[in-house]
Amino acid sequence: MSQLQPVSTPEGDAATPALTREAIATAKRVVLKVGTGVVTHADGTIALSRLFRVVESASRLRREGREVLIVTSGAVGLGRVALQLPEPPQTAELKQTCAAIGQSRLMELYQQGFARLGVTCAQILITWTDFDDRVRYLNLHETLQSLFRLRVVPVVNENDAISLNDRVYRGTGKRPIFDDNDRLGALVASELAADLIVLLTDVPGVMTADPRRDPEARLIDRIDRPDNHGLDVDGHSGLGRGGMASKLEAAWVASRGGCHTVIASGVDPGALDRVLAGEEQGTWVPPRAALSSRSRWIAYCSHPRGTLAMADGGAERLRGGEPLRAGDVVRAEGAFRRGDVVEVRALDGSLVGRGVVALDSRLVLQAVSHEAGAGIELVGREHLILKEVEN
Repeated sequence: MSQLQPVSTPEGDAATPALTREAIATAKRVVLKVGTGVVTHADGTIALSRLFRVVESASRLRREGREVLIVTSGAVGLGRVALQLPEPPQTAELKQTCAAIGQSRLMELYQQGFARLGVTCAQILITWTDFDDRVRYLNLHETLQSLFRLRVVPVVNENDAISLNDRVYRGTGKRPIFDDNDRLGALVASELAADLIVLLTDVPGVMTADPRRDPEARLIDRIDRPDNHGLDVDGHSGLGRGGMASKLEAAWVASRGGCHTVIASGVDPGALDRVLAGEEQGTWVPPRAALSSRSRWIAYCSHPRGTLAMADGGAERLRGGEPLRAGDVVRAEGAFRRGDVVEVRALDGSLVGRGVVALDSRLVLQAVSHEAGAGIELVGREHLILKEVEN
C-alpha cells in the first residue's frame, strides 16, 4: 500500500487550516485505539507481533515523558478462539460469554508486553453509564489522572461481558453513547483533553474507495470536516463492530475536544511510529476549537432523556445567543427531571442541539401549554450546545 498517492478533501469549514502535522510529534497526551483487525487475524487468533508493536510504541512514549492510554478491542475474538467457535458469535449472550473469557487473556498479553519493557499498565473496563452519569464520569477522569501521575499506561476496553445487551437506552430507541471502541476512544480522548488519538485499523487510512475491491483506491491524507466527508465509507469488518464511518464519527468527536486524530494502519510495521513522528502517514483530522469539558459531556457523553421540538425561527434565536424558552417549544417528549440532558430539535426532526433542562417534564409541559409560561427559561444558554452549521 506504500505506493498509494494521497489526496485531500476540500477544507470546507476548517477551524484550524494553519495547523500542520508537525504538531503531532509534540503531543504530550496520546490515546492509541487498537482495532480488532489489528490485534487479531481474520480467524480470531491473536496477532501477537502487531499487539507488541503497539506496546513498544506506547512504552517509548512513556519513556519520553509523555502520557499514553490504549483503547483496545479483541476480547470477543480471543474468547471465540478459546471456545473453538468456527464462526464469530452472533447473539449478544454468546458475545458476552466470549468477552468474559477473552478479556483476561487479552489483558495478560498487554501486561506481559509492558512488563518486559519495564512499564506498568492497568486495566479499566467501561460501560456507557460511566460516561452518562456525571459523577462516574468525573471519577473516571480522576482515576486516569492518578494513573498518569504514577507513570502507568491505562488499557481501556468496553465491558462487553455485561454491556452488549444494553444497546438501546431505556426503551427509547436512541443510539447508545458508544457502540464501538472507536467512539469509546474518542470519548476517552475528549474526556482527558488529549492532544492526539490514533485510530489503528487494518487499512492505510480513509480511502477514496474500498482498497480490497478497487485497485485505484487512494489514501485521503487530510479531512477537515469528518461529519460531512461525502465519502462512501459504510461497512464493517468480519470481526469488529466499527467500520470507517465509525472512525470518522469518532474523529469528529475528538476534534471538538481540540484533539488531533490520525486514522492509520496498525498492520503496516512502522506506520504508528511514523504517525507519532508527525510524518505523512494515514488520514489526519485536525482539531477544532475545543469545547469545555462540561460542554463535551453534554454534547457527546450523556444520553438525552427527552426531546424539545421548537417552533419555526427558534433555532435562529438560539444561535443568536438566546436561551431556550417555553414559548419557543411546541412539543415536549419523554420523562425527564431537572438537570437531565435533552435534545432540542426543529419541527422537521433535525437536531438543533442538546442542553441541560431547568425543569422536570411535567413542569415543562405546563409551561409550553399555557401562554403565560412562554417566557420561562427551559435551557439556559450556558447549558446549551448547538450543532455546528456549515457556512
